[in-house]
Amino acid sequence: MLTPPLPGALASHARCIDHVAVAVRDLEASVAWYTRALGFTAVGRRETRGAHTGMVSNVMRAGEVVVVLTQGTSPESQVSRYVAAYGAGVTHVAVCVRELEAAVDALREGGVGFATPVIRSPGLLQAFTARDPGSGMMLELIQRDGGDFTDASVEQLFRMMEASDHF
Repeated sequence: MLTPPLPGALASHARCIDHVAVAVRDLEASVAWYTRALGFTAVGRRETRGAHTGMVSNVMRAGEVVVVLTQGTSPESQVSRYVAAYGAGVTHVAVCVRELEAAVDALREGGVGFATPVIRSPGLLQAFTARDPGSGMMLELIQRDGGDFTDASVEQLFRMMEASDHF
């Protein structure tokens, strides 16, 4: 049972939404819809491999709005398991924070569990909350200090989630 959160635990650290991740059944069809119907531009495609599963993703941008579309490469993939459990849809919202470790500490004090430790990449810190079983959502807390996602940082995250059996 969660204890009541500290007043403003996330509000006192949050700056903006960095991106929204969406699990899809058919990546190509989703990219086409976001592009043709909504006017997004596909700005990056990535294939990520874990120890025994994988995913493909496309980063879509419309102005300052970033949506990352993801599709599992096998039924055992974290993304495929998410779709099987919750259906296609938003898997996480990435919230920019000023001081990642302080935000993690504040949320932990309020009883929020985490699926990952702090993930460190050059100029980029991330941590993922445990998934809310009711909504299927996770929050990714992200602190950007001039860095961006790389194949290595995404693979590190994917392997952490795979090893802890989070999806």
